[in-house]
Amino acid sequence: MPPADASTGSGAGPTPHHGGGTEDTVDLRLDELTALFGGGGQAVVPPQAAPAAVAGDLLDTPGGWGATPTSAGVFRLVPVCIERDLSLVSRWMNDPAVAAFWELAGPESVTAAHLRPQLDGDGRSVPCLGVLGGIPMSYWEIYRADLDPLARHYPARPHDTGIHLLLGGVADRGRGVGTVLLRAVSDLILDHRPRCGRVIAEPDLRNTPSVSAFLSAGFRFFSEVDLPGKRAALMVRDRALRDRL
Repeated sequence: MPPADASTGSGAGPTPHHGGGTEDTVDLRLDELTALFGGGGQAVVPPQAAPAAVAGDLLDTPGGWGATPTSAGVFRLVPVCIERDLSLVSRWMNDPAVAAFWELAGPESVTAAHLRPQLDGDGRSVPCLGVLGGIPMSYWEIYRADLDPLARHYPARPHDTGIHLLLGGVADRGRGVGTVLLRAVSDLILDHRPRCGRVIAEPDLRNTPSVSAFLSAGFRFFSEVDLPGKRAALMVRDRALRDRL
């Protein structure tokens, strides 16, 4: 998912995994959750009609959050359509700067195997294009951190919401765009998910620019955590501190 100013563009990728699965976002079972909480060339993407929220929607319909103005331009999240977007996202995943952290380089089938379990799952992770000024330029995963295997590694709270980000275009790296968009997307989460008190991220500690970008976007460093395949910096943006950081 960006560098000190989103400069490297490799972003804050998901916990590295192998074999094309999405273990990082879709495999925490309901019985584990009960135990955890003690029972408790880029084409322009046209605006889409906001989908109606439905009962039991785990992420409050990110595709319906609408456009938001930023200093870099008007930005919106558009849920991935695999038939439309696979080639573009796969091309981004094969950028060496991105592949170093996302580990999804290879043919389009590798990216498809990462996307399909999210698109066909229960909605706890929603892959999106980030569209800036009408042009898709980044890839995002908005996910329920409290329903993710990540929750085994930190004191999760109900409705914690996580972010993964990569900046697709080299031209968008190294000039502060990542920081601007991280703040914008975390604001969208807090605005449209009233039950969410914290936005969570877990960039690789080696990705110093990414960690710096989160700090500049109003996140605070919470702790270091050992995740499968990486040692991560757990970053937190608190609702209570959003106007202070």
